Amino acid sequence: MSTPSPRPLALVTGASNGIGYEIARLCARGGFDLVATGRSAKIEEAAEQFTRDGAQVVPVRADLAETQGVETVWRAVEETGRPLAAAVLNAGRSIGGAFLDTDLDDELSLISLNVTSVVHLAKHVARHMAAHHEGRILITSSLSATLPTPYETVYGPSRAFTRMFALGLREELKEHGVTVTTLMPGATDSDFHTRAGMDNTAFGPGMKKNSRREVARQGFVAMMKGRAEVVGGDAATRRTAVEHRFLPETYKAARHATKARPRSGQPFVGRSTRQTKPNASR
Repeated sequence: MSTPSPRPLALVTGASNGIGYEIARLCARGGFDLVATGRSAKIEEAAEQFTRDGAQVVPVRADLAETQGVETVWRAVEETGRPLAAAVLNAGRSIGGAFLDTDLDDELSLISLNVTSVVHLAKHVARHMAAHHEGRILITSSLSATLPTPYETVYGPSRAFTRMFALGLREELKEHGVTVTTLMPGATDSDFHTRAGMDNTAFGPGMKKNSRREVARQGFVAMMKGRAEVVGGDAATRRTAVEHRFLPETYKAARHATKARPRSGQPFVGRSTRQTKPNASR
């Protein structure tokens, strides 16, 4: 950064749109400077807004599904020469469609983004914060972590991993003065499902979804208070999260299938998203 700043520094991945964009704005308005990342050139436009919100911003364009992309992001953090006070590991995406039809390379890329990049970046962040004996980490999971997700067959398990990873890491980092919070959004009014190729499902246009601004606010507040996890969404979403604790997995799978299955007579459009879908968040 060009000039010294008394403001703490936050890292936000997937900050160019959706929930990540809204969390980054909350960080900026809440007194943080930012290292903000996204896969597309849209991160530069987002950074201009974060600057108007009061932050000094280092925008980083990187594909976190690639190892080099994660290292590029962390190098940008190190080059600020400042301690990292907060890290929002938010980047992620889904792929809709029957597992028999979806592209294997696309699904392996999803795992690299939703799982591998979180572990990789968290390793850097956790060691850095532990060395400074303070810090806050927010990891985006999903309500999908609480059930099988047919027709998003790889996405749900990737978020289940993220959730359990965050809860385990939270326990380890307590003694180092670092908190870890898990954000579990329900269906949200971002372009998440469109990017997943799911406009021809019940998750497409017309479905009532949670406000991404409200979900972001809930996640930001929970992170700042050091809570273990928070369900992102309205009262109905929170009731669903409680309900999922007691329902059989087979029942939840069947119910999700009715929502995520592509409608008959409409083509599935989400086969190949690897090269065109920037990091998004539910």
